[in-house]
Amino acid sequence: MTVLPARRLLLVHAHPDDESINNGATMARYAAEGAQVTLVTCTLGEHGEVIPPGLAHLTGAALGEHRRGELAAAMRALGVEDFRQLGGPGRYQDSGMMGLPDNDDPGCLWQADLDEAAALLVEIIREVRPQVLVTYDPDGGYGHPDHIKAHRIAMRAAELAAEAGCPVAKVYWNRVPRRAAEEAFARLADALPGLPFTKSATLDDVPGVVPDERVTTTIDGTAYATAKAAAMRAHATQIEVAGRYFALSNELAQPIFTTEYYELVGGEPGATHERDLFAGLALGEPEGAA
Repeated sequence: MTVLPARRLLLVHAHPDDESINNGATMARYAAEGAQVTLVTCTLGEHGEVIPPGLAHLTGAALGEHRRGELAAAMRALGVEDFRQLGGPGRYQDSGMMGLPDNDDPGCLWQADLDEAAALLVEIIREVRPQVLVTYDPDGGYGHPDHIKAHRIAMRAAELAAEAGCPVAKVYWNRVPRRAAEEAFARLADALPGLPFTKSATLDDVPGVVPDERVTTTIDGTAYATAKAAAMRAHATQIEVAGRYFALSNELAQPIFTTEYYELVGGEPGATHERDLFAGLALGEPEGAA
């Protein structure tokens, strides 16, 4: 019987790079503290737009394989050892942006049978037995079909796992409080002349921005800012990092958030405003895997 760490965190994301942008500091912090951090990525991002001209030849499966290598490098930067692709590498293809013909590919994630995909995630839940699950909100943060489907898969898997006697105690969605976003963009405006980006993004370009009162949990990851930036930099086909800022293929500068924010949507809060995803849980001794 495998002995599991007392704290176990599962994150479900759509493509390589989403995890580092949204949760890199959180993942690095909990990994450094000895928690079991498991990342499940649903696709390899085969339709991502490539930034470096020297890698522009990468498309389709070749790009997906390259991004798989980028993900491994990012996980080394964060100290995370357990990272997987849902159903194995290439099981589900990138669906492309909403409204494109790629959405109709029978092999893409958007077309995947929900219960079938969720069952694959349940297998991981039964193995890892996470107390905490982190994923996107119902809009996937910004409306990408793979993000929306990853949300649906994660939430359905939590339901199925509970029915199978392996409940997840707490479920969170990625969030950014509006005030923190506004303050970060104010700093960006001052820094922009010295950055290698064309102009600034806007709050509308940041996934998961909500009124401050929606945020239930704040994770201070400032001690892991360097690790998060290194993980983002590892995703070189998708992200360009410059100091405390980054840009995607649109060349619009955004702040790197090293304090990361969440909304508790399943389970009981451990405090009026939590500073720990495991707040309120009776952790006790490490458990054995089934």
